[in-house]
Amino acid sequence: MSRPIIDLTDDEARAGLVLKWGSIPADVLPAWVAEMDYALDPVITETLMSLVAAGTTGYPAFGDGGIGAAYAGFARRHFGWELPEDNSVVTGDVIAGVRLALETWTDSGPVVVHSPAYPPFFDLPALTGRERVDLDFDPDASRAVMDLGELDRAFASGARTLLLCNPHNPMGRAWTRAELEGVRDVVVAHRAKVIADEIHGPLVLPGSTFTPYLSLPGTSDHAVCVTSASKSFNTAGLHCGHIVSPSPEVLDVFRGVPLPQNHAFSPLGVAAAVAAYTRGDEWLSSLVERIDGQRSVLADALAEHLPEARMRPLEATYLAWVDLRAYGHDDPGGLALERGRVMLGEGRHYHPDLAGHVRINIATSPERLREVVRRLGRAIS
Repeated sequence: MSRPIIDLTDDEARAGLVLKWGSIPADVLPAWVAEMDYALDPVITETLMSLVAAGTTGYPAFGDGGIGAAYAGFARRHFGWELPEDNSVVTGDVIAGVRLALETWTDSGPVVVHSPAYPPFFDLPALTGRERVDLDFDPDASRAVMDLGELDRAFASGARTLLLCNPHNPMGRAWTRAELEGVRDVVVAHRAKVIADEIHGPLVLPGSTFTPYLSLPGTSDHAVCVTSASKSFNTAGLHCGHIVSPSPEVLDVFRGVPLPQNHAFSPLGVAAAVAAYTRGDEWLSSLVERIDGQRSVLADALAEHLPEARMRPLEATYLAWVDLRAYGHDDPGGLALERGRVMLGEGRHYHPDLAGHVRINIATSPERLREVVRRLGRAIS
């Protein structure tokens, strides 16, 4: 029996989601940063409350705190992916894990980033002393597709690492096994490496399938997965991600770094992740069902209030990339805030050279989502 998704009230959201709701004026409706307007899974709440009551607020213990074994079971149940229980090194979050992998495990050459991208992906190469190579998705295509010819040319020109967002944020694509096999073949041909951000893997929606990159044969020596339970269970503030690899040799690289290079995860975050991976299936099932319904709500609302908007099929995540170029505004997100009092992900943050787009967070109530689109339509049409 599934556990229901409970919508937070506005007051509860402002108190609990201190960035998304608490940092903006009270008359602004937020649909921007990737947090969900839902109460926590009771499994997570009970775990945290018992730990706080016991005073578990000190440093985390050495080791993975049980995340590897918990994630192995989760991956087996949800993805059909067989992993050894010793598969993870804990990090502060996914971005910390990606940065650690760039600093300690990859070669020093340029890093390939598909654009639009999660904004920190644009900064991470420079922060780790590397150049960035942007490969743009075709903004007019009906479905985002990775151009393997472009990827091959990027590696032939000297790139050494691909930051792979699987599933993709903000495009909402769940890459198929065949697509990922194509990526693998190009990477192997150039002896390059892949860092796969797979934090949205559990949020693939009905009609699509999540394929972990490392589940493909011939990937364990050149790829790592960086993931977290935080996106699927709304626990970003607890600070816990993990680097996953079936290779002991790869994991030893990360276990051998100095403490100041990998820290800032919390015992509460570790415990919440273990609880989510071991006992969160019922709530996660309800969440995916809710998001599936929300993508239909969004499509209907866009048809009513913004009939010239274009949105590719949302296959994964609760983050929709919406093309509003038909309305003639370079920065529809800015206008939405100024005129409509709704805060969206501004497209320029995800693709600096592409005007007229927004990212809409649909993980809220149907009523709020309809109001988000109504306000956006009023602001730009």
